[in-house]
Amino acid sequence: MEKLRWGILGTASIGKRSVIPGIQESTSNEVVAVASRSMEKASDFAKEVGIPHAYGSYEELLADPEIDAVYIPLPNHLHKPWTIKAAQAGKHILCEKPIALNADEAKEMVTVCKEENVLLAEAYMYRHQPRYEDIKSRIQAGEIGDIRGIHGVFTFNNATDFENIRYTKEWGGGSIYDVGCYPISAARLLLDEEPLAVTTQAFFSQKHGGVDMMASGLMEFSNGVALTFDCSMWASGRNELEILGSDGRIILKNAFLGDQTYQIVKGDKIETIQQENKNPYALQADDFAASVLNGKPLKFSYENLIAGIKSVKAALDSAEKNERIILS
Repeated sequence: MEKLRWGILGTASIGKRSVIPGIQESTSNEVVAVASRSMEKASDFAKEVGIPHAYGSYEELLADPEIDAVYIPLPNHLHKPWTIKAAQAGKHILCEKPIALNADEAKEMVTVCKEENVLLAEAYMYRHQPRYEDIKSRIQAGEIGDIRGIHGVFTFNNATDFENIRYTKEWGGGSIYDVGCYPISAARLLLDEEPLAVTTQAFFSQKHGGVDMMASGLMEFSNGVALTFDCSMWASGRNELEILGSDGRIILKNAFLGDQTYQIVKGDKIETIQQENKNPYALQADDFAASVLNGKPLKFSYENLIAGIKSVKAALDSAEKNERIILS
C-alpha cells in the first residue's frame, strides 16, 4: 500500500505527544524524518519517537526528495513563512492551528500552495471525528428542533510557565488563538455558516507578555443564533460544547479532547451516544493522505480555512479594541 511520507518541522510537544503518534497509528502514512535547528535535538527526538531520519535544519528536511508532506507545529508567526517554503519545495502541508495570524496571511499561503500544486490543511484534529458528522446530521434532521444557540469552552491553567511561547504577543500568543479558536471553529462547522459579528471581553496579563489569558465572547450568526464561548490559559480545565435547540440539547463533555461520546437531552430523557474512540490525529492524517494520494477533495476548503482565521482574529480584535467587530 502506498503511504504518504511525512517530515516534521520542529520538535514541539504537540507533535511528540499527539500528532506524530497519530500519523504513525494511521493506515496510509509514515513519519520518515524530523528537523530541528539543532542536530543533537533532532536526533534525540527521532530516537525517542521512532523516526528514522533527523536533520539539523528545516531547509535540509525540505530538500529531501523522499518526503511528500510536512507537518508544521511551529509558533503561530512562523506558519506563513515555513508553509510557503515547504510549498516551494514541493511538499504538501498540514499546519497547526491557527493557520496564520490573519486572513491576509492565510490567503497568501493558499495562493502559493495553489501555484506550487501542493495541498494545505489546518490541524483541527477534532473535526475529523465521526461524531461531528453524526451530530450535524441530527441537527439537520431537526432532532433537537431549531438551533437557538451554542456554548463552547476550552480552558486550562499553564500560568506558571512564564517561558511558554504562548505568552509572546508578537508571535500570535494568547488564549483566543490557542484554544478559543476551537469553539469558534465548532460553531462554524455545526451551523455550516460564517459569523456576522463578534464581541469579546478579555483579561490581558502583563505577567504573561500582555496576551489574553482569559476571554469570553459572543459570536453572532444568522437567525438570532449566537455562540457564547470562553477560553483561558489561566483557569480550571474544561473542553465542552452544548448545542441548544428548541426541543432538546446535544452535550459534548469532551468536545475537543478525550472521550468521543455525546449526549442528547430532551426533558428528563438523556440518551448517551457511544462513539468508537478512534484517534482523531490518525483520522486527520488519513483524510489528508486520501487527498494527496487519491485526489479526494480536502475535507475543509481553502475558503473555510481563510474564513476561520478571519473569525478568530476578529474575536481578538474585539477584545483589544473593546468594541463589537462586524465580519459580514
